[in-house]
Amino acid sequence: MGRPSRVVPDGPAGRAEAIEVLRAGGVVALPTDTVYGIAVAIGTPGGIERMFHVKQRPPDKAIALLVADVAQVSQIAAVSPAAESLAAAFWPGPLTLVLPALDAAGLPVLLRADRQTIGLRLPDHPAPRALAAAVGPLPTTSANRSGQPDATDAATVVATLGDELDLILDGGPTAGARPSTVVDLTTDPPSVLRVGEIDEARIRAVLDAVALH
Repeated sequence: MGRPSRVVPDGPAGRAEAIEVLRAGGVVALPTDTVYGIAVAIGTPGGIERMFHVKQRPPDKAIALLVADVAQVSQIAAVSPAAESLAAAFWPGPLTLVLPALDAAGLPVLLRADRQTIGLRLPDHPAPRALAAAVGPLPTTSANRSGQPDATDAATVVATLGDELDLILDGGPTAGARPSTVVDLTTDPPSVLRVGEIDEARIRAVLDAVALH
């Protein structure tokens, strides 16, 4: 067992500390608009591997990136009209878009689970956006062991993962209780891989409108 994580309140000071921990190669738990997540800086040597270890997650499952703004998305992935429409309708918010990864982005193979795609989300919460603005798009996965319930408050993160993280940013209970909805836009037609906070009917309505133009 490791040492207990440092828990700091979310806010300017807490986010500044979290940014320093990420830049130093640490793993940080943070609130989002859905559930709590754990994140590392994308360039951290062994960082993705450590996240898999903390979650006890098989490495054949890709990890999504949280972004600070839409501009970061275009640096990482090819953005289609359907992606633009879904982003306009639901970002910032609980929607993850799976898009073709750009070769020039140089994303770690393990992050993509050896696929040529990447999941991206612009969360409706200032904490992950501030961290992503400072250190770049954040590889982030839910702050729980694989197969276990999602964490919606910092106390749950402390109880389940507390001795394996470097910092926990405590933003209180999350606004949502379900993870993001995941839409794969690399297939034709697009497919909903996971229904979360946004129901499938709302996703299909936007996609149908795009198909009519």
